[in-house]
Amino acid sequence: MAETPDASSSRTDSVRELEAEFSELITRFQRVISEFAERVSPGLLPGGYKVFTTIARRDGVTLSALADHMMMDKGQLSRTIRELEARGLVSRTADPADGRSSLLSPTPEGLARLEAARAPQQGLLLDAIEDWPLDDIHALTRLLRALGDSVTRR
Repeated sequence: MAETPDASSSRTDSVRELEAEFSELITRFQRVISEFAERVSPGLLPGGYKVFTTIARRDGVTLSALADHMMMDKGQLSRTIRELEARGLVSRTADPADGRSSLLSPTPEGLARLEAARAPQQGLLLDAIEDWPLDDIHALTRLLRALGDSVTRR
């Protein structure tokens, strides 16, 4: 069933409003990520923080797998990883499955710094939605996953 012109316009306006809200949310998260990066290691840029936290979540990841996952150029990613190593946040070990590559892991010091950086705002999301019904939290999670899945299929 085709939408009427008014319904189509209303849908477009609603999607634009949603895009604006996502833009505002992203800006707020970028600010938080910048603060976290600075707490982890003064001078660490948000992009380096994102690489570091991805390595922490995917402990024992190869550079190639990380580049694919993050959709980054391997050269740029290699430079970022060298910086993270120099800061004592990441280490490399030989990949037992492939002697030509290395596995990237967070160092114990890196994990401790990450935990300390996150501690001041650990309950931020929990506090923000503490009055929400559990069904709303589940619905938002489901809808965000569905949106992410449909965007990545394109």
